[in-house]
Amino acid sequence: MKDKKRIPTDGGPTKWTNPFAALKQAPRPEAAPTQPVCNQINSVSAEPRKNRGRVDILRQTAHRGGKTVTVVTGFVGIGHGEKEALAKQMQKACGAGGTVKEGRIEIQGDQREAVARILAEAGFRPVFAGG
Repeated sequence: MKDKKRIPTDGGPTKWTNPFAALKQAPRPEAAPTQPVCNQINSVSAEPRKNRGRVDILRQTAHRGGKTVTVVTGFVGIGHGEKEALAKQMQKACGAGGTVKEGRIEIQGDQREAVARILAEAGFRPVFAGG
């Protein structure tokens, strides 16, 4: 029969060695200071570029069970990662949920004014379109 390794429950010493003990004694390399991840999201509005283009802000209720959604479309020259960072910033400011779908940002509720303010701070020219 195979020997089983058992940990004593009577408070006696254990035969366990820490696999990370060697790392405590290893010298640490000098790392360059990096920007924390939480500041990368806020850096979208920290350094706005002028005239990043027009974006349309729509209010939609169609095919959503009567719920209102604020949709931002018309981004040119902006990647998916930056759209997600903008969406996260909008969600936080509005206190609502949202997502990035098919190149547009969708925020739950009628949040057009707050979304327009955030986009203007990021260097875009927000335009209210539709109903």
